[in-house]
Amino acid sequence: MKKSYISAIVILACAAVIGGIAGSSFYKKRHFVEDIVTGEHVTEVRMLSDYNPNLKGTAGDTEIYVLKGAEEGGSLLVLGSTHANEPAGHMAGIVLEENANVKVGTIYVIPSIGHSGLTHNDPLDGSPQYLHYTTPSGELRTFHFGSRASNPIDQWPDPDIYTHRSSGQTLSGSETRNLNRCYPGVEDGTLSERVAYAVTNMINTEGIDMEIDLHESSPEYAVNNATVAHERAMTIASEGVLDLQLEGISMSLEPSPVTLHGLTHRELGDFTNTYALLMETGNPSQGRLRGRTDEALAQTGIDPCYVINYDLGLLYVDYSSGSFPMELRVGRHLAGIQAYINAFNNNSEKQIVVEGIPTYDEMLANKVGYYLK
Repeated sequence: MKKSYISAIVILACAAVIGGIAGSSFYKKRHFVEDIVTGEHVTEVRMLSDYNPNLKGTAGDTEIYVLKGAEEGGSLLVLGSTHANEPAGHMAGIVLEENANVKVGTIYVIPSIGHSGLTHNDPLDGSPQYLHYTTPSGELRTFHFGSRASNPIDQWPDPDIYTHRSSGQTLSGSETRNLNRCYPGVEDGTLSERVAYAVTNMINTEGIDMEIDLHESSPEYAVNNATVAHERAMTIASEGVLDLQLEGISMSLEPSPVTLHGLTHRELGDFTNTYALLMETGNPSQGRLRGRTDEALAQTGIDPCYVINYDLGLLYVDYSSGSFPMELRVGRHLAGIQAYINAFNNNSEKQIVVEGIPTYDEMLANKVGYYLK
């Protein structure tokens, strides 16, 4: 009997230690404040709750960085981290707001639109919790690596079936926490629906001309290195894709499916007057054919498992180099933003003129940390 009691005490003690470590880690990530610096050319910082007061005081609220030029013109909204396990969109938004200098028009940047998703990781994926970068001054800056879905602490329980409010489309219940299935949103709905509503309301309130949602996708996923465009945005998208291809940046063009609801490129195009675009770039740390998932994979994109799968012809990205690093993925997003701004300018009386966005080649040469303040 004594041995049984001792064994039970040892097991309970080990469980308490493991639980304490896990709880401490969870608490730290939940409350960690990212090292995002307000760029010197940012003219105003707003909150998403300005466009839906039901977000105030919640994990769905987040900063909107406004870069307004000296001259009136067109306007652009850039969304990063819709899916917080797709870090290139998050980092591209941060680099954009910290470096861009708008001369004509206005650019709105929300680097952390999936703020709740940034506060946790996908269970059982073994993902890193943070990404680290060293600035030119030698400062170490830390950012979240999060989850595709909103934190269940903020939105629970998931229903058995998620019914998209405006269309009646039904999906798996877990999709209720996928922000990119919730547009155009519901003002007083779930947290994800409230965030989606705030974005839609912001576009309508400010009369924003163009919106770009920055994503990443598994290298084995067919819609990759691609721009998905609402039908009204097809002229701008096709011109931008052509320019990117002429620069040597592989980019395909996909029409927004009419029957797939809840996504930015469909609903923001239908429920606002904006030109709605979404960009995808390959992310080995997100795929299902990957090996060990750690910060090195998220940063370098080097994975022997993907080399094997590339040789087998199973990927939709060129993985011949054996890597798909963060600087390449962020560089693609920034180059796309610039290309679609140029295409917008060619097709509108309004103009958006911006300086300071790192080029694709500059990003490859200098890497992400170089452009963090």
